[in-house]
Amino acid sequence: MEQRATKIVATLGPASSDPRVLEALVHAGVDVVRLNFSHGTPEDHRKRVKALRDASQKAGRTVGVMADLQGPKIRIGKFGTGKVSLAAGRMFILDAACKLGDDTRVGLDYPELIDDVAPGDVLLLDDGRTVFDVERIEGSEIHCRNRHEAELSNNKGINKQGGGLSAPALTPKDMEDIQTAASLNVDYVAVSFPKSGGDLRQAKELLVLAGSDALVVAKIERVEAVANLEEILHATDGVMVARGDLAVEVGDAAVPALQKRIIRLAREHNKFTITATQMMESMIHSPVPTRAEVSDVANAVLDGTDAVMLSAETASGEYPVHTVEAMARICVEAEKSQEVGLDAHFLNRMFTRIDQSIAMAALFTAYHLKVKAVAALTESGSTALWMSRLNSGVPIYALTPRIRTRYRVSIFRDVFPLLTTYVAEDRDQLLWHAEETLIAAGAVEIGDLIVLTIGEPIGQAGGTNTLKIVRVGENRPTTTQDV
Repeated sequence: MEQRATKIVATLGPASSDPRVLEALVHAGVDVVRLNFSHGTPEDHRKRVKALRDASQKAGRTVGVMADLQGPKIRIGKFGTGKVSLAAGRMFILDAACKLGDDTRVGLDYPELIDDVAPGDVLLLDDGRTVFDVERIEGSEIHCRNRHEAELSNNKGINKQGGGLSAPALTPKDMEDIQTAASLNVDYVAVSFPKSGGDLRQAKELLVLAGSDALVVAKIERVEAVANLEEILHATDGVMVARGDLAVEVGDAAVPALQKRIIRLAREHNKFTITATQMMESMIHSPVPTRAEVSDVANAVLDGTDAVMLSAETASGEYPVHTVEAMARICVEAEKSQEVGLDAHFLNRMFTRIDQSIAMAALFTAYHLKVKAVAALTESGSTALWMSRLNSGVPIYALTPRIRTRYRVSIFRDVFPLLTTYVAEDRDQLLWHAEETLIAAGAVEIGDLIVLTIGEPIGQAGGTNTLKIVRVGENRPTTTQDV
């Protein structure tokens, strides 16, 4: 498999739960799997995680696990016939008191919607395929006029154009799912529809109480989240550009520029990014992507995203493995044309932490000396994250004794985790062991020039304070011991 800087997140579902398919997905290049908590039971997720861990161990690859919380997805209720056809210009009622809908009205799973809308508002259902103009509110009823001929079926989602829905980011179901995610020892938890940094801090607190140190991902899909992006970036570990609901709320034409802005700001704040929604959607039913999808994935890579994500393509599609293979090829080709360099923003940044300064010095050195690899001996993974925020053109290997850290860094762009063992307190012995680990992994050869970073005292998180430039194989310690 050709080395690829951009990581691939694949959603698990009925099409990808069979152990043989999972194993094929891992071999095809999946770096992180997503568990969509909008579907399935805790036991379903548990079985999938077990099968994934078995498949990744068998393949000798590190594959992280992300739990994606459902969030306050506001939906209509059910129809007596399962679906209805609506003519353009006809009136339709969203009725909080309705139990079973027909072609004149349907129920709501979020009665508070009545308080969040007013005449003149626009409601978008089924990801914008159905557009309602709100004309009046009467008691439990929202009277709307349908703009276009449409078919509406059970439990379709509702968005308000321009945002403004008051539903909290974390529902009672999400709080239960956080407990499940903690018990599954997931590496990341994605929070749906956050509006502020407070939503992310609450999620982190609940995770800690549940005994989890998972990294938190803020899904940017509300107008309010765009307005509060700086605040959210300070509170989260990573962000997902969730283009489906985001496009419905802000308008589809605004999404490409927003995607670039979110990725740029996240990198400046040392946060990782995931670009998601409809990236290879035609491959749900086709073994090859459209040219537009190829361009979409490539542009996300060129924007600097850490990861690109597949949803229904791998969860319920007919060609899950083909899709991952195609996405991997596109990423590799896009990376070949990406400009490598340390921009003015990098050169003008101020670093107040020693470990971050060492990370940036390693990048500067790696870029100018054209070394074969950068190796960060890291406890927490932070040094590798900081290094990956800029494209030096040199692969970064995160050497860690912590299994949790090994999985957590699997989503960072251009970072490749390697598990090592810190049993020696002698720095030279440890650095020699790092060289041997890199050689064994096929990352370097005798004679290659590499940059190593390490912290002393050895084994303390956040203590990276040393940078060393070495030629592989030249500085074997005079005294050898098992390391």
